[in-house]
Amino acid sequence: MIGRGEDPSSLRNEVFTRVFDEHWATVRHHIEGVVPDDDEVSEIVSEVFLVAWSRLRPTRPPGKVWLLRQTDRHLRARARRSPTAHGAIDAVHAGLSGDPETLGGFGRSEVLRALGVLTPGQRRIIMLTYWDGLAVGEIAELLRASESRVRKTLARAEERLRATLGLEETGSA
Repeated sequence: MIGRGEDPSSLRNEVFTRVFDEHWATVRHHIEGVVPDDDEVSEIVSEVFLVAWSRLRPTRPPGKVWLLRQTDRHLRARARRSPTAHGAIDAVHAGLSGDPETLGGFGRSEVLRALGVLTPGQRRIIMLTYWDGLAVGEIAELLRASESRVRKTLARAEERLRATLGLEETGSA
């Protein structure tokens, strides 16, 4: 509730600034996983935060999950023009092999091919885990699924990727 003499636009600006400062990097990183053009990444980030501003309720500011949902809506709208970025593929490789410095015995094309054998849901959870660095609970909230379902899907996807890539089973990444 706004106190006497408190300017509602001042409170709104303060809340939005806090939301922006806390989540800008996360939203940008999420987009960079699928959009290789820096100008387009900046444009999508701006669009997401414009939506956040237009829907902002200072008493209930949007959190990371809400912002990532908005981001996904914008990415889906641009899907036909958005090739998979190498950074996201490298992040998946590093997470599966445990070797963030090299591509090991296979390259981006093999990782991309391996991602192609996954179901869309498995691929989504792999990207949220390795590229966005989200925890199982955050992924469950974002996807509106149970944590146990996310864990099972992640384990199956990792197993399938490792098998496709010929990696030895090293346990959960």
